[in-house]
Amino acid sequence: MAHLPCDGKSRVDTTGLVDESFTLERGSGPCRPARSCPQSTGDSLAPIAPGWDHLAERILIVDDEPSIRAVLSAHLRRAGYEVQTAIDGAAAITLLDAEPFHLVVTDLQMPNLGGMELLAWITGRLPGLPVIVITAHGSVDTAVEALKLGAHDYIGKPFDQDELRLVIAKALASEAAARTKLKPDADGRFALIGRSPAMDRVYALIEKVANSPTTVLVTGESGTGKELVARALHEHSNRSDKAFIQVNCGAIPDALFESELFGHEKGAFTGAASARPGRFELADGGTLFLDEVGELPKDMQVKLLRVLQDGVVDRVGGIKSKKVDVRVVAATNRDLPTEVQAGAFREDLYYRLNVIPIQLPPLRERPEDIPLLVDHFLARFNARLDRTLETLTPEAMDAVLAWRWPGNVRELENLMERAVLLADGDRIRLRDLYGIGTVDPVSPVAEEDVEELGLKEYVRVYTAKLERSRIQRVLGQEEGNVTRASRKLGISRKSLQTKMKEYGLRDLFSRSGGSSDPRES
Repeated sequence: MAHLPCDGKSRVDTTGLVDESFTLERGSGPCRPARSCPQSTGDSLAPIAPGWDHLAERILIVDDEPSIRAVLSAHLRRAGYEVQTAIDGAAAITLLDAEPFHLVVTDLQMPNLGGMELLAWITGRLPGLPVIVITAHGSVDTAVEALKLGAHDYIGKPFDQDELRLVIAKALASEAAARTKLKPDADGRFALIGRSPAMDRVYALIEKVANSPTTVLVTGESGTGKELVARALHEHSNRSDKAFIQVNCGAIPDALFESELFGHEKGAFTGAASARPGRFELADGGTLFLDEVGELPKDMQVKLLRVLQDGVVDRVGGIKSKKVDVRVVAATNRDLPTEVQAGAFREDLYYRLNVIPIQLPPLRERPEDIPLLVDHFLARFNARLDRTLETLTPEAMDAVLAWRWPGNVRELENLMERAVLLADGDRIRLRDLYGIGTVDPVSPVAEEDVEELGLKEYVRVYTAKLERSRIQRVLGQEEGNVTRASRKLGISRKSLQTKMKEYGLRDLFSRSGGSSDPRES
C-alpha cells in the first residue's frame, strides 16, 4: 500500500487505524514517523522507551501493509516492547526459525502465505507462542475460526490504543504462564506430572467429568497447574474441536469486564468503533475458562450468574439476547467459602460454579512427585540451554525435598532453570540452588548445623528466624488481627498473610482464637 500525502497536521491511513501518538514530519512527501522511515521488511524504529531494550518482550508484527506495520511498531515500542516486522507469513517463518519471540501479531489476508497458514505453522512448530490475529471487521466467524486454530486473541479494525494494550498484555501474561506448563510423559497424565495418590485422584476426576457440560471449579494455590486441568477437561471432551477461550479475571480493568465477557455493539461507549463479540460468544460450543474467578467485581458476579443459569448473553449497548452453549471451567487460589462469609463473593454464584470441585494439592503435600518434576525440568532446560547436567547431588536433592515450595511447581521450575544455567560441572550442587537454602525456613535449625552453612545461607536462616519471631510477637500483641498487625509491621495485609502461611503462623493464630480475616479492621 502506498503512503498517502500528508498535510503535516494529521495522519491519513486507508486501514482505518489511528495512533494518536504517531509523530509526523511536515512536508510534501509521504507520511512517516519522525524517527525513521520503515522499509517494507524489518522496519526499524529507534527504541522510544529508554532502558527497556534489555528487558522488553519481543513481538513480531506480520502484515503486508507498511502503514499498519509502522503504526503498530511505533506504538508498541513506545510501550516498551521490542518489535520486529515481516511483510507476510513466509517472511515471518524465516524470522521465527532464527529468533525467539514472545508474541506474534498477524493480519489474515496477505500474499504468499496468509495469517491462517502462519497460525497453523506456529501451532505445530512453536506451541505456547501466543498469536493475535487482526481481523478486517471483527466478525465473529473469522475470530472463532482463528481461535479454533489456536490463536490467543483477535483485534478488529479499527482498534484503539487501550484495546491494543489490553489484548497484548493478556497474551504476554499467557505466554509467561505457558512456560510453566509440563509435557505429558510416563510420570503423569493430562500434561500434569505426578504419581502420588493426590494426583491420581485429580486424574480420576478429570476422566470422570471431562465429557460433561457441568461447570467445574478448580481450586489450589498459585503455581499448582489449574490452567492445565482446565485444558485437559476441554481436550478430553466432545467439545475439543471447538474453541477453548481463556479469561484472566484478575487482569481486566473493572470498567471493561462486561464488554470483555459479553461483547459490545458499535458506539456502545467511547472507543467502541466496531461491534465486538464477547468471550461467551467466542466460546459458543466450546469451553470458557475463567481464571482467577475470585477477582470478579460484585456487579459482574450477578451478570455471570444469569448467564450460567439461562445460557444467554446481552452485549453492551445491544437490544437482543443471544443464546450460547458454553461449558464453564473456573479457577481460583482464593478460599471462596471464606469470601462468601465475608460478603465479597456471592453465595449463589459460588454454588453455581462449584458443581464439580477439583482441588489441586500444593507441591509440599506430594513430595514423592518432586524427583519426577526435577528430572523433567532438568531434561527440559538441558535441551533449551544447551547444557548436559546429569543430576542433582544428594545434598542438593535433600534441600529440594525439604523446601516448603510456597510457589509450588512454578517455583520449582524457576529454580531448576536458574540452576541449570549457572551450575558448574556435570551436576547441580547445593550452592547452585540459590533461593531455597539447605533447610525449611520454618523448621528449627541446630546450632551445629547452622555453623556449617555458608555466609549467605547463615544470614538467610537467621533473617527468617528473626522475621518469624517479630511477626508472631506482633500478631500476639494484636490478638491475631491481621489488619492491625500489618499496620504495625509496615507491610500490606496480603504480604503479612503470605508470610504467616510461609512461617506456619496462620493455623496457630486461628487456633488461638485470633482472626486472620484480611478484611477485619
